[in-house]
Amino acid sequence: MSARLASGRGQHHSHAVGASGMLPTGNDLIRVGSRRWFLQTGLAGLAGLSLADQLRATQATSRPRQAVILFWLSGGPSQIDTWDPKPDAPIEIRGPYQTIPTSVPGLRFSEHLPMQARIAHKLNVLRSVDCSASNHTPITMQAGNALAKRTNDGKDGDGYPSMGSVAAKYRGSNAPAMPAFVGLAPSWVADVYGAGHLGNQYEPVKGDELPGRLALRPGVQIQQLHDRTELAKQFDHLQRTLDTTSNMQASDRYSQMALDMITSPNVRRAFDLNQESAKLRDAYGRNSVGEKALLARRLVEAGTTFVLVSGRWGYFDHHGDNVPPWGGIQKGLTPILPTIDRAMATLIDDLDTRGMLESTMVLMMGEFGRSPVMTKDAGREHWLQVMSMLVAGGASPGGRVIGSTDAKGGEVKSRRISPSDLAATVFRHLDIPLDTNWMNPQGRPIPIVTENGSPISELV
Repeated sequence: MSARLASGRGQHHSHAVGASGMLPTGNDLIRVGSRRWFLQTGLAGLAGLSLADQLRATQATSRPRQAVILFWLSGGPSQIDTWDPKPDAPIEIRGPYQTIPTSVPGLRFSEHLPMQARIAHKLNVLRSVDCSASNHTPITMQAGNALAKRTNDGKDGDGYPSMGSVAAKYRGSNAPAMPAFVGLAPSWVADVYGAGHLGNQYEPVKGDELPGRLALRPGVQIQQLHDRTELAKQFDHLQRTLDTTSNMQASDRYSQMALDMITSPNVRRAFDLNQESAKLRDAYGRNSVGEKALLARRLVEAGTTFVLVSGRWGYFDHHGDNVPPWGGIQKGLTPILPTIDRAMATLIDDLDTRGMLESTMVLMMGEFGRSPVMTKDAGREHWLQVMSMLVAGGASPGGRVIGSTDAKGGEVKSRRISPSDLAATVFRHLDIPLDTNWMNPQGRPIPIVTENGSPISELV
């Protein structure tokens, strides 16, 4: 983690999710209509919506609700100690865990993933993902683009957008008033990659903070906001203080779309975990990743297109038991595997029960893998050659193992999968044409799928 800390990417603030699934607001309330409020809620870009964007939003209810939920395992999970175990390798490679059978004949997982093993027939395991362009940031893999890299020069990502931001621009939300792209993460810079040069209006909304940001200033009632005079007062401060370089105009359409989000009972209801039974909340897990997984399902059900879930910053960075803060494989990884095991398995079953699994693609991955040989401190180092990940839902029925690694689990043996292949798969699921181009600040068309990426045939 030292590289990330040196670059300042690890700075974050921890927050506890309240019983309602919403963060306490306290002194952090920002007046509705202020420029800072719009920027921090992710609503600032509504003014930049084109006519096509607006029509797409209004037509969203008439099309299938394709969506994506991405579990981000910040820090880089070990492929050998999760979904690509090597039980016949020497102890220094296979590690301390035993393996268990799954519901797919011949497929074995780590002993600490029993719930995922039970539903393996609904999961697809990708064991040959090329992460050689990645680093200790979400940039490359969340962009699905090997050209988007961490550079530590103030130009990280080279302007390329994340998959979530592409979804926000070229698909939009699945329901009026709902944000298209929501991030649920405690560390924004380290765990969520945004729009790059695609435009501020396609940045992810900070889902951990949005409920508090939507609070009205004292004395203002929702009914008042439907009065055009009162609405004008609410946005007057925004109109006076916008930077002239921001390319935002507080138009009637802008005000109306923001108002829709402020007042929509659908938005407020989606963020309220108290709407769920105690039994289901227990099933997901009363912890950061479990509650966010349940919130992700609620957001998708309400009409959000792309939701990113990160349980905690860097918590899969297991260099060794004597390397703080996360420790090694046995002492560091063992306690957290059950949380992602439960969250993923419960989400898949929940989506399936609700008839939402075919329309929702669920991904679980980190930024890279871990070294095949254990360190002297019982951990594993960063490993850029290959990583494993899970994909469920969408068009694929599950039960597939895609690609393989060598006997040590450190090199791709068959079926190399590039970040661009992953992006093409996600965009195909979202019905976004793969030959779509966006315009960079110089007016040059840039493809949303780079380096000849193509959809993973087993998943679409």
